Amino acid sequence: MSGFLWIRGARVVDPANGLDATADLLVGDGIIREVGRCDAPLGCPVLDADGLVLAPGLVDMHVHLREPGFEYKETIAGGTRAAAAGGVTTVAAMPNTRPVNDDPSVTGYILQKARSEGWVNVAPIGAVTRGLEGRELTEMGLQIRAGCVAFSDDGRPVADSGLMRRALEYASTFGALIIQHAEDPALAGHGCMHEGVISSRLGLPGLPSEAESVMVDRDLRLVALTGGRYHVAHISTGQAVEAVGRARAMGLSVSCEVAPHHFALTDEAVLGYDTDAKMSPPLRGHEERHALLEGLARGIITVIATDHAPHDPDSKRVEFCQASNGVVGLETLLPVSLELVRDGVMGLSACLAAMTVAPARLLGLNRGALTPGMPADLLLFDLDAPWVVDAARLHGTSRNTCFHGRRVRGRVKKTFVAGRLVHDDDG
Repeated sequence: MSGFLWIRGARVVDPANGLDATADLLVGDGIIREVGRCDAPLGCPVLDADGLVLAPGLVDMHVHLREPGFEYKETIAGGTRAAAAGGVTTVAAMPNTRPVNDDPSVTGYILQKARSEGWVNVAPIGAVTRGLEGRELTEMGLQIRAGCVAFSDDGRPVADSGLMRRALEYASTFGALIIQHAEDPALAGHGCMHEGVISSRLGLPGLPSEAESVMVDRDLRLVALTGGRYHVAHISTGQAVEAVGRARAMGLSVSCEVAPHHFALTDEAVLGYDTDAKMSPPLRGHEERHALLEGLARGIITVIATDHAPHDPDSKRVEFCQASNGVVGLETLLPVSLELVRDGVMGLSACLAAMTVAPARLLGLNRGALTPGMPADLLLFDLDAPWVVDAARLHGTSRNTCFHGRRVRGRVKKTFVAGRLVHDDDG
């Protein structure tokens, strides 16, 4: 039967609806029709999913697609192809493109390219300030109308306190989320890795944890003042996690995300001056990593997002401090995050919630759940399948992964967007 698909006998894990059970799912014309013990229409194609987990397609709220302007690093087509291979069906695209996404014309270009060349859903994030220069606010209202789902100067903090106050106030009139790259520029200085024993051993200028926590402390006071919605991108320090926890306990509209590289690695990965381990914020020490795991276990950190940042080889094959910040992560998001489940940090449903319904709700997207009537954005994966991360076999334009050679478990088998198969591990 055209337009229908019956997925039979999977372990269905849907955190949004509290479901974790063996069940069927019926897709019709790109929409989820039934979940449970379904009676498929006569002639409906059947996909036997015995032994696999069926979950909502992942929602990554922190991705750099690089287009327009940096197509030699990545394109919307290449980045969304990598997303499909990683089980990610929706990506939120950061605005540090060229030109910067600070105008509805750029938002429109991104959405048009996503419709014509993209493999998955693309939700643009607009800039807080024009040109990411930290001086003048963008027209957020016009950008929301054009299709932006949040605002961030990611890659740069909104350092001016008065400007950040106005940004929170302006965004709050639309209920929009401000996403902050939390880093005090004066404290960060020219640091190119975490300030600690490893930076001293390598002779590299360090970036202290306080550069993040001081900025988060300031911003949370401004949230209390304005009543705005605020989200800390790629949180990396225990002090910042605790500050967010206190703010949430006070009832403030505050949230934060952590990237897999921050909870899975430490600054020891920089030994050997490996530029694929250079990112902003930097990989921290063991105590900070433990604090991130605690933040996930306690539910303070509610989102896992990749900060997927593709770079061409020439941007990485230079002296460590001169190398560009960032790593790719869309295809390793699921298996590295599943390590949290195996290590007892969180259950499978909670882990998947941090990559589906939690980010979808923050961005106001009708995604991240297996509710009848919603788009059939689906992920089928083998929870226990072992594999080794190989940079050469990643699907995006750039291959700058910090997990090359890592042995992981959990493999994406099939990815569907609105019922359309966009990735099939079986070929």
